[in-house]
Amino acid sequence: MRAFRPFAVVCLVFGLAGPALAAGCGNSAAGFEAWKAEFAAEAKRAGVKRPGLQALAATRYAKSTIIADRNQKSFKYSLDKFMKVRGVNTIIAQGRKRKARSLAFYDSLERAYGVPAGVLIAIHGMETGFGGFMGDSNVVSAIVTLTYDCRRSDFFRPHAIGALKLVDRGSISAGTKGAKHGELGHTQFLPGNALKYGVDGNGDGRIDFYNQADALASTANYLRQKGWKPGQGYQKGQPNYRVLKEWNAATVYQQSLAIMGVKIDG
Repeated sequence: MRAFRPFAVVCLVFGLAGPALAAGCGNSAAGFEAWKAEFAAEAKRAGVKRPGLQALAATRYAKSTIIADRNQKSFKYSLDKFMKVRGVNTIIAQGRKRKARSLAFYDSLERAYGVPAGVLIAIHGMETGFGGFMGDSNVVSAIVTLTYDCRRSDFFRPHAIGALKLVDRGSISAGTKGAKHGELGHTQFLPGNALKYGVDGNGDGRIDFYNQADALASTANYLRQKGWKPGQGYQKGQPNYRVLKEWNAATVYQQSLAIMGVKIDG
């Protein structure tokens, strides 16, 4: 068993200076502006360019995001209640119609990534009501605030860097709106995942998560990269069920996707 070495010793051994470390965190708006200056240095070291750094400088502490983060009740519901609250029957009915209208598109995604239409349509319906509401919170401010907040700083840090790099690329702007936790587009990608798994689904040369084709192709790519096995089932106990957890960690969400997907594909 390797002996534990205090962090300060590790820093000396590997030549790490204090300022090169990750920015700290805070539990109120009071230290946010000072923290942003620390995080800007970290972002710059990670390769964020001027547009992204300017977007970071323009962020504001997103109090509504913090409130939402502390109040995620729906994932504690029973499966039946969760499905009623989320309007699963409506998603299934509309999802069947959407599949029938765009069958060639969904078939092309299944050929490319192995993910059937029902799963993608279920995610699309669950996340934004098929694009009906993609959020009204500033994406960059939300994700940066969550990185500053001490509760889950390490989880959100790569997504904050991802958001700033998406600004550099022109995929989003400093003013782009999304969900309370910084999720963006038709299927509500966290920015780090958008940066890593985004694909150009409509062939126009850019990746835009507010374009349905790009968002759904990116969702299919994400699931495939997370281990989706083409041609295998995704109900509980089947090989692809575990991949649904990669999309959302809540058990009731995974169960709902499995139920909706198979009924949409019916």
